[in-house]
Amino acid sequence: MKHSTTPRTQRGRGPARRVGRTLALVLPVVLVLSGTLAVTRVNWSGNPSTSVLAAAEVSPAAGSSRAPQDVLRDRLLLELQERNPGVALTHLQQAVNGRPSLARHCASIARALGRAAVRVYGASRAQSYARPACDTSFASGVAAQHS
Repeated sequence: MKHSTTPRTQRGRGPARRVGRTLALVLPVVLVLSGTLAVTRVNWSGNPSTSVLAAAEVSPAAGSSRAPQDVLRDRLLLELQERNPGVALTHLQQAVNGRPSLARHCASIARALGRAAVRVYGASRAQSYARPACDTSFASGVAAQHS
C-alpha cells in the first residue's frame, strides 16, 4: 500500500491560529488591567466626604468663603504629608478630570505640592514621585524649592 506523496500541512498552523494565540495571551492582560483601573476609581470607604473630588466641589455659597482650588490645594498638601506625593498627584489629576474648571489651577497646585514634597521628603526622594501631572509642574516645584 502506497501512501500519498503530496505534502501534508500540519493542522492549525495558519493565520487563524496565530490570531487565536495572540488573543489568548493579550485578552486576559487587558481584562485584568481594565478591572484593576476600575477598582482603583471606586471610593471604597463609603464616605463621600473623604473624597478629594468632594473637597474640590465645595462652593463658596456652601458656607466656605474659600475658592475650590484653595480647598483642594490644602487637602492635597495634607494628604502629601499623611501619605505620599504620588497619592496627592493622583487625586489632583482625578479632581481636574472630574471638574475641568480646576484645570487652570492645576499647575500652581502641582508646583505647591512639589515645594511641599521637598520640605517633607527631601529633594531626591521628592523628585522620585514626579510624574507628568499638569505639564510636569510638580517637578518644576521640586526644582524651584531645591535651588
